[in-house]
Amino acid sequence: MLIGIIIGCMLLIFAGYLFLIKPDTKRKEWAKPYEEKGVAHRGLFDKSLGIPENSLAAFQRAVEKNYGVELDVQLTKDNRLVVFHDEDLFRMCGVKKKVRDCTWEELCQYTLQGTEEKIPLFTQVKEVFKEDTPVIIEVKPDGDYIGAVKTLMEELEGYRGIYVVESFHPLVLHWLKKHYPDVIRGQLASDLFRDKQKKYSWIKKVISSNMLLNFLVRPDFIAYNFKQASQISFRICHKLFAAKYAAWTIRSKEDWQKAKHYFTIMIFDSFIL
Repeated sequence: MLIGIIIGCMLLIFAGYLFLIKPDTKRKEWAKPYEEKGVAHRGLFDKSLGIPENSLAAFQRAVEKNYGVELDVQLTKDNRLVVFHDEDLFRMCGVKKKVRDCTWEELCQYTLQGTEEKIPLFTQVKEVFKEDTPVIIEVKPDGDYIGAVKTLMEELEGYRGIYVVESFHPLVLHWLKKHYPDVIRGQLASDLFRDKQKKYSWIKKVISSNMLLNFLVRPDFIAYNFKQASQISFRICHKLFAAKYAAWTIRSKEDWQKAKHYFTIMIFDSFIL
């Protein structure tokens, strides 16, 4: 009797866990262009050619090579939506300032990695893409992330190209699900314990690494660090739920072949296919 109760409780807990992590499995046709072309991470950048990441030149090069594109967006102090990955400017511009503390006019003073390229507005970047260029737009989880996704959707109004939206922050995707349910949304994740992230609490690491807020989002795809594909919640999702899975970031043809066991959408940089 006692053993039966214990087993029943364990099954109930496991069923609850599956409910929490389950992605959406209904919409799949959207993924074909991304699976066929491969997705250039932050554009097809190459420092040796003077083409920095998330620059107009990097996006133009990706389009010319007929790849898909992944890019990052966040808001400036004066609520302009810029395409830039880091929270601060130091790595790319050599300036110890946060993007959200600068106005667009201030950002225009700086160049990317010593080139002539500057931080672009999203409105400038989207003009580079063709209608058949598959684009993955990551809304950064720092600063006013809800303001960023709101502005993004306003600036995408009338856009006729192919795009999906992803974020590490589930509340970005929850807002998107509520206000733009037809837009394909993706949950970005990694194993924060393996990443040795010190800025996150233990509970946040557990929730984020295991995607325990998927029930709020029901993402159409999960984009996971491909080196951490053995993480238990990702493995269970992959085994049980026929959703779409994107690998980041592939940096060699060898890794591309390894990632194919778990992923069909490849986000890559540092080499040409």
